[in-house]
Amino acid sequence: MRSIWLAIHPRPTGTRILAQAGPGETLIKAHLAPTPTSPRAMSTLLEGLALWQGAPIRAALCVEPTADTCVTSSFLESVADYGKAPLFEIEVVTAGRRQRRRDRLEGMGDFRDLRQLLLFEVAQ
Repeated sequence: MRSIWLAIHPRPTGTRILAQAGPGETLIKAHLAPTPTSPRAMSTLLEGLALWQGAPIRAALCVEPTADTCVTSSFLESVADYGKAPLFEIEVVTAGRRQRRRDRLEGMGDFRDLRQLLLFEVAQ
């Protein structure tokens, strides 16, 4: 069974999420609040997507190399609680810049860094 690749990038201005079914098919692009209001929000989101698509989730929590913000800290605490579960697994990775690919979901802004992170970190 193929897994769904998911990148989560928390920033002070908001959290970006990108989900893909392999390298060529974008499932979800989203801009959410900077931090979830419930400690179970991330695990519930990942479980829900796994159940909806019928495939396990391989997620990457992108942290900035120099970031030590409360936004990143709250997500890291969440990962410590739910690092690996039956329907999903989360890895903490450092955000970086790479090349861009086009998809069919325009108008959501620039997600190239998350797409590359999925290809180089989660798909391994």
